[in-house]
Amino acid sequence: MPATTTEPTPDRHVHELLVHDSPDQLLAGAVPFLQAGLDAGESAVIATGDDSGELILEALGHDERVVVIPRSEVYRIRTPTALTAVRRLVAQQLAAGSTRVRVLGETDFGRTPRDWLEWQRYEAVVNEAFRPLPLWGLCAYDTAVLPDQVIAAGLQTHPFLHTAAGRLENPDYVDPAGYLRSLPVPDEPLEGTAPLLRVDDVREFSGLRRAVARVLADLGGDPDLLEDLHLAIDEMSSNAVRHGGPPVTLRLWAGADRVVCRISDGGTGMDEPFAGYGPAHGEDLSRGGMGLWLARQLCDHVDVIDDGAGLTVRLTTSLH
Repeated sequence: MPATTTEPTPDRHVHELLVHDSPDQLLAGAVPFLQAGLDAGESAVIATGDDSGELILEALGHDERVVVIPRSEVYRIRTPTALTAVRRLVAQQLAAGSTRVRVLGETDFGRTPRDWLEWQRYEAVVNEAFRPLPLWGLCAYDTAVLPDQVIAAGLQTHPFLHTAAGRLENPDYVDPAGYLRSLPVPDEPLEGTAPLLRVDDVREFSGLRRAVARVLADLGGDPDLLEDLHLAIDEMSSNAVRHGGPPVTLRLWAGADRVVCRISDGGTGMDEPFAGYGPAHGEDLSRGGMGLWLARQLCDHVDVIDDGAGLTVRLTTSLH
């Protein structure tokens, strides 16, 4: 049996999972968690769907000290933005005098397995990204709503379980770096078709930018989405030339709903599973290291593939 743990110290991140199958089970776990924070003078934050949030608020007597944030403001469409939103939330609450921030969250995992994968990555990354924050996150997973793949991922990405028997060490927890390395690279059917643009040796950026711009302009998609993708392609191509080895190649495909761009180099690869979930040099943006971080914010999906023969970054963005 997993060991029951003591109350965590307030100066470190705690990442805990509440698996439930009914509103009653959610309330039984969430309400005491938030109430204990209020009693201790900590911030109590609800970032859930509307229905869950209203139930919990009612159970807490609509206490004015509870901070309610729309789930869409925390769990943004792209995971690096969600990381930034949580850091900003913690900073605001600490500045207001809180000693620790408790957040009850219901992640919006999206509708497709491709979307789920991005948030599986997020749940692993936060164990490293939030390590120094006085943040206690309780993630609520509803087995009546979430697919089995997402529940299984939650059991591997949370160090602690919130149960009727108390707060337990999670025996299924996997080291975040190892977990991220173990995730499969999704197949992309468009890669089996003829690319709209093929460059076998990227050397000169101005010509590449113009060629990519011409192809994207002909697709008729959302101009803002395509402009973001163009910037991400530029950043990743520059990174490949500067930090990888020759040859640097580029392939670009488009379907009815999405654009895919694959940029590869012949260098030594990169075994850094947390790359791109924050600037490489932290708050000092003048030192660079922002390329992959920007790409993750500009594109729907970013896959970093190290196959032993160089490094590939695959960018995917919706057309509309």
